[in-house]
Amino acid sequence: MSEDQLPKWNAQLKGIPPQEIIAWAIQHGTKPVVTTNFRPYEVAILHAVTDVDPNIPVIWCDTGYNTPQTYRHAEELISRLGLNIELYVPKQTVAHRNAVMGIPEIDDPLHKTFTEQVKLEPFKRAMAEHSPDVWFTNLRKGQTAHRDSLDILSLGSDGVLKVSPFFYWSDTQLDGYLSEYQLPNEHKYFDPTKVLENRECGLHT
Repeated sequence: MSEDQLPKWNAQLKGIPPQEIIAWAIQHGTKPVVTTNFRPYEVAILHAVTDVDPNIPVIWCDTGYNTPQTYRHAEELISRLGLNIELYVPKQTVAHRNAVMGIPEIDDPLHKTFTEQVKLEPFKRAMAEHSPDVWFTNLRKGQTAHRDSLDILSLGSDGVLKVSPFFYWSDTQLDGYLSEYQLPNEHKYFDPTKVLENRECGLHT
């Protein structure tokens, strides 16, 4: 799909149920994946995608800094949804990194190195190994300034079609989705690379 086709397709897909968007996107690719970090409301995209394709690879790049609640939530969803999890972790352990670096402040030059180690390198490794042409995410409008510039469909510089079926959904709408399908949520989540909720970590820029 070319960049100039995106506005037409985004206009047609807006307002369409997530599962229909997902089914449409899968028909336009051959190697789809979904990525997750099990943050709040991630269960929605995981449920919707696996409802359409139960065997789709679910890439989890675990920084190693998740809360106990997030890890328990992840285990519950992996079991309940039968997720085909592909786990990627940093090459250095948390204990080792804590001893030599800790979690640098945002304005510390080491924060860029930290982010590369715990999130970007595992993600790049995962994408290189899977070589997807369709990438499902739970990006939503209003999360960050950069994400506001995207849409349901966006095309990465690598040519991968990024699909965000819930892009225009509010928290209230997602709560309704979770209630309809009796899905659990978990809000005690920590991302050491972002610190601030509206700050990008680098995966989607």
